[in-house]
Parts: sequence; structure tokens; C-alpha cells
Amino acid sequence: MDFGIQLYSLRNLDEPTGSLVERAADAGFDGVEFAGLDDDEHTRTALDETGLTAPSAHVPIEELESDLDAVCERYGALGVETLVVPYLPPEEFADADTVDETAHRLDDLTARCDDRGFRLLYHNHEHELQTVAGEPALDRLAEESGVGFELDLAWILAAGYDPADYLDRYADRTPLVHLKDVVLDSSADRGGRPVELGAGELDVDGCLAAASDEFVEWVIVEHDDPENPAEFCQSAGAAIADLRSEE
Repeated sequence: MDFGIQLYSLRNLDEPTGSLVERAADAGFDGVEFAGLDDDEHTRTALDETGLTAPSAHVPIEELESDLDAVCERYGALGVETLVVPYLPPEEFADADTVDETAHRLDDLTARCDDRGFRLLYHNHEHELQTVAGEPALDRLAEESGVGFELDLAWILAAGYDPADYLDRYADRTPLVHLKDVVLDSSADRGGRPVELGAGELDVDGCLAAASDEFVEWVIVEHDDPENPAEFCQSAGAAIADLRSEE
């Protein structure tokens, strides 16, 4: 498997996307996951010069549904093959009926992406693990939909579940994983506070063992709001280098 960084983690550096690509390369990552674009030509040049790839991009569902052809053309020119719905609000998972409606919505979009040669994934937060009809909403979504997942391991842990178990459960539909560490905190709005990789309570080694090369293509490192994004990029790259050396 390869290791990348979600560029959303570096957004507060207020630099063009191409410069963030260069930072990711300097830190030792294999690739980047986009969370928006500015200068496409600079970004393309940075990818070419660094040798990094861009396997995926987070794109709001409204943009995907309203102008999918334009999205595919823009990101496809940068080598992206996987589009990720980064967020749907809690009300889309409030009860069994709304989860089923969300499942059908994602299936429709999946089919449209398939027709254009792109893969669609859904990225979870903690609210998809709330109980609906006796089970986590994410499990009902999986039962009712064929959409693939980009499992965010930190938010699964913050919701009170075992991330490695979810990796095992949805092995055949989880080609991308978000590796983010978290300190569990019941007083936090979302049940946990993101921290530097290795500084929290995520069993990183156990999760990577569960994320076997047989199905996980990319492990994407992320921090929702690092205090120093530049330092986070470097420290996360060093942590990944250590993990590679342990293999």
C-alpha cells in the first residue's frame, strides 16, 4: 500500500495547491488527496516534478451531482481516479428511512461515476455510527448501498467502535483509509480530539495490520486542525517512514 496526505490538513498554510504537493513530497509521502484546487497548471507541474500521484479528491456532493462532467475532467487531468464524498450532515443518517434515502442517492451517483470511469467512495465522520434501527447507521448504509468507503479510523474510534473491526468487515469496499489519531474525550463535541499521529489512542499498528495490501491501496494521513500544519506534515511523514521500516 502507498501513503499519502490529505491536503485539507495543510489548508491554513494559505499556499497554492502545487506548493502543498511539494511539501508532501519533501515529507516523504507517495501522494496527495485533494480537498479543492486553485492553480491546476501549477499543481500538475508539481506532481510531475515530484513524482507524486493524486489517487483521490474530496468533492462536495452538491458539486458532484450538479456538474459531474466538469469535476471528472478537472481532476482526471491530474490523474485522479477516485472521487470521495467528504461529508453528509447528521440529518442524512437520523433514522432508517433517511439512511435508505442516502443509500439510494449515493448509488445513483456511484453509477454516474462508473459511467465516466471514476470510482466513488464515501468518507465517514462519527455521526454515521449513531444507532439506527438497532445498528450503526454506517452498517445500514452498507446494507442498502453498494458505495465504497474511505473509512476514517479516528472517527470510528471516537464513536466507540473498533476501527480494525470495520476494516475487516468492509475489506472488499475500502480501497482508501484515513489514518488520523485521536484522544478520546467525552466532553468533546464529536467524542474525541484529533492529535499528531502516534500521540492519541488509535492502535495504528493494529489498524495497518488489518488494512492489508490485498484491498487497501492507499493510507491517507490527516489531521483536522493541526496547530502547526507545516510541522504536522513533516512529523507525519517521519511517522510513516518509521512504520515502513517496521514492515
